[in-house]
Amino acid sequence: MNAQNLFTTLFEYKTWANDTLFAAIGALPEEAHEREKHDAIRILNHVYVVDCIFQANLQRLPHAYKGLNTPATPALADLHAAVRATDGWLLAYAGGLGDEELDEAVDFTFIDGSPGRMTRAEMLMHVLTHGNYHRGAVGRILSQIGVPPQRDTLTVFMHRPERAHAGQ
Repeated sequence: MNAQNLFTTLFEYKTWANDTLFAAIGALPEEAHEREKHDAIRILNHVYVVDCIFQANLQRLPHAYKGLNTPATPALADLHAAVRATDGWLLAYAGGLGDEELDEAVDFTFIDGSPGRMTRAEMLMHVLTHGNYHRGAVGRILSQIGVPPQRDTLTVFMHRPERAHAGQ
């Protein structure tokens, strides 16, 4: 598998895992677990903000973020729609890069004002691993309120067609 195909698979997985997690949070009873839902949304909003920051960095564009989260907490449906749009952009962007572009170093400024320099591949890997880490934190919050763990691993994602065919 070449790097382009690998990034396409990983960003497809990211989109699927995000959809799975947003569905689990959305399925919680309306008036139950308000604190946990709020905490989960704040974590997912942080991931979204970081994704947006790196989306701008990848394009060598400025962004308007002053921190790694927003002051206000968005509604779950609004955040999910925004995440879906950013996930779609990242999937298309990563899938369209060749090896030379992936290896290209890009200078940017971190939120704290310090200079940064990463290759496009490193930035894309950061976005992927950062989101995985925080989805795990949200999964832990959900498990503490009795929600069964999400079956959102890369192996489950990659074997969905076989599982669907087998009736699982």
